[in-house]
Amino acid sequence: MKEKLQKIREQAIAQIQSAENLNKLNDVRVAILGKKGELTSVLKGMKDVAPEERPKVGQLVNETREEIERVLEEARKKMEAFVREEKLKAEVIDVTLPAKKNRVGHRHPNTIALEEVERIFIGMGYEVVEGPEIEYDLYNFEKLNIPEGHPAKDEQDTFYINKEILLRTQTSPCQARVMEQGKLPIRMIAPGRVFRSDEVDATHSPSFHQVEGLVVDKNITFADLKGTLEEFAKELFGPDTKTKFRPHHFPFTEPSAEVDVSCFKCGGKGCRFCKGSGWIEILGCGMVHPHVLEMCGIDPEQYTGFAFGVGLERIALLKYEIDDMRLLYENDIRFLGQF
Repeated sequence: MKEKLQKIREQAIAQIQSAENLNKLNDVRVAILGKKGELTSVLKGMKDVAPEERPKVGQLVNETREEIERVLEEARKKMEAFVREEKLKAEVIDVTLPAKKNRVGHRHPNTIALEEVERIFIGMGYEVVEGPEIEYDLYNFEKLNIPEGHPAKDEQDTFYINKEILLRTQTSPCQARVMEQGKLPIRMIAPGRVFRSDEVDATHSPSFHQVEGLVVDKNITFADLKGTLEEFAKELFGPDTKTKFRPHHFPFTEPSAEVDVSCFKCGGKGCRFCKGSGWIEILGCGMVHPHVLEMCGIDPEQYTGFAFGVGLERIALLKYEIDDMRLLYENDIRFLGQF
């Protein structure tokens, strides 16, 4: 038995010393000390040893186990230290090198322009209202004084889901929905995405954004409209900005007007930006048509109101002197990174 234990110990130490990695070392441990290992088999054979020899054999077995376990532990520690050292060499970090820059995104120019518009009107006591992009023809056209067969429908040719449901062509349906609620007075703006069947070019897109405003109260006049838009233009483009109202026609307002602002590049003297005229068109507006008030359940004899609408992209293009609307949607980081 003594010779057998000596042979097991010598073979185990030789195998441990020749093990190339931790996996091989574990294989040696299992082969010698595992449930079916050589040393375990010797222990199971103790029942065949004479009773008077068992203490001596048991001591030899324990000494052999302890020796093998000691050599195994030493080999494991050496291998782990070697692996750790190699890993440190491979993963060395030069702390003197400049760190990688964390590229953080920022707001889109449209978002910047919208937040500026909202800030101005909230400061004047308006609330921001949103509505569905998929809208009923009833709200998108009929309640805005554009009945079936009206020429304005052709101008705003849009994307129909069926005869009664479409992608909204303007955010004015939000105004009709708010007026229907009958909570007066009303001071609101309605920003959002709208859709029209337009060809894509430098100034048109089938999908763009509008900001429309509405005020309904007693004794509202065109003077209130002019004062509001003058203040808006000065806040947006600078305190020296002047406004000009030109007569126009919109089905849902009467009287109606187009609004120009003095060119903020040349101060109205005339330049390339304003095409030599000294003025830049920014929005349309007018007094809410009495019939629109009636259709939304408001008595036009007691209440009047004004409405206006501006393209959000137009504000961004003017504010940042961008000459092509398509740049806003192409997601070119070289362009967007300038804002």
